[in-house]
This record gives sequence, C-alpha cells and structure tokens, in this order.
Amino acid sequence: MRLESLPKTKELKSRKRVGHGPGSGMGKTSTHGEKGQKARSGVSISAWFQGGQSPLYRRLPKRGFNNKRFETKYATINLSDLEKFFNDGDVVSPEILKSRGIIKKQLSGVKVLANGELSKKLTVKANRFSSVAVSKIEAAGGKTEVI
Repeated sequence: MRLESLPKTKELKSRKRVGHGPGSGMGKTSTHGEKGQKARSGVSISAWFQGGQSPLYRRLPKRGFNNKRFETKYATINLSDLEKFFNDGDVVSPEILKSRGIIKKQLSGVKVLANGELSKKLTVKANRFSSVAVSKIEAAGGKTEVI
C-alpha cells in the first residue's frame, strides 16, 4: 500500500478556489449561477420572503383573542424566605417585603408558597396563600391575613 493510493480525506483536500478564470470550471460567475439577487454578495433572504409579493402571514386575517394582557401575576415568596429574613413575632406585609428588597416588584400582589419550613410565629399579610402555606404558618403559631 502506498500513501498516494489512500482515499483523500477532508483534511487533505485542497479548498475550492473560485473565480480563477473560465478554464478552472469555477470562473466567471464563481459558482453563483447567473444574474439575480442571490448572485450578489451579502445576500440574506429570509425563508418567508416571497419576492416582494404580499406575504402569506399578512394576507390571512387575524383570528382569536389573547387574554395575556389582563392576566394577574403575583410576586411569590416561600416560607423558607420568611424563616430566613424575619424574627419571631414580626408582621410581614408586601410593603415590608418590597422595602427590604426580598421581592423586586409587587405586581398584582404577593402570594405565599409553602416551600420550606417555618418555625417562627409570624403574622403574614398577603394577597394570596397556598393552602399548605396557611396550614404551615398556623402550625408554627402564626396568623394569615388576606389583603
């Protein structure tokens, strides 16, 4: 077996040199075909472009209704956060949470979730509570108040 008889791999192949005269087979148009938008340099045509014709997504009517604009979003806080940031007997309200930087935005209100354990006796005022969070707060001797 001789080295020159081995099949050429990708690393050994020389790169395609376009635009080197008509004798190379890749001269004149440099493998870009004849005239047109795609033969020009810097071409990037989006997949949905239809040659200047009014595109399909604009020809079809708008349908349906999306209620996302009116949804209520709550800033959430876990019991583990209340355990970490508050002392026994404290009152927790959305204004205190925001002033201490525990929540960034109040949004439509604050919802207390039951992730983590609570051993301190707290009075928690919030817009919503998960049912497990209420039972954990009351088991620790605290109170829940819906605003």
